[in-house]
Amino acid sequence: MFKNKYKGKFIAVEGLSGSGASDQAMEIASYLKKDKKSIWFTSEPTNNLVGAMIKSCLLGDWKMDSPAGLQLLFAADRAHHLEKEIIPRLKEGINVITDRYLLSSIAYGSIEIGDTDWLSRINDQFLLPDLTILIKTSAKNCIKRMKENQKAFSLFSSEEKLQKVWQAYEMIQKKYPNIKIFDGDKEEFQFFDEIKREIDKLLK
Repeated sequence: MFKNKYKGKFIAVEGLSGSGASDQAMEIASYLKKDKKSIWFTSEPTNNLVGAMIKSCLLGDWKMDSPAGLQLLFAADRAHHLEKEIIPRLKEGINVITDRYLLSSIAYGSIEIGDTDWLSRINDQFLLPDLTILIKTSAKNCIKRMKENQKAFSLFSSEEKLQKVWQAYEMIQKKYPNIKIFDGDKEEFQFFDEIKREIDKLLK
């Protein structure tokens, strides 16, 4: 993977389904807008053709028998995302916040594939975030929140699977730089001040 050499900063927010990562990503975007920073908010899988196929598969609308095939779709979606959306804005000096990126692909993909080295290799030509915010929320709380918010359950929405995914996150995050872990079991937005400090440090 290559480091960001562009004017804008690239921030990824990662975590289990129901962890609060999406809420925190949007909160970061709102915070930077209030601070009059130029920002672009995005997410993965994208809403482009390949991203829509992935979302449909995760919701069980169709099935891909090959787990490796699904991961290659994630990589294709990311390549398009970077080329058409993320990098052009970074070049313009716009700060990009993405809800999910590399770590989620590898952590979730490892449950079906197990070979995290292969998952890393198919992503090794992509851009590294300047900061990855990883939200650590217990699998039990993730399931509870998804039920309370009536969010659609994906293929991985069981406590046992989410526990395995988090174990993968913990292992993978040691391999990549600029990752900060925050306690998502605190009350909603209670830990946002900690996140803001990291954001401020990055953008100063």
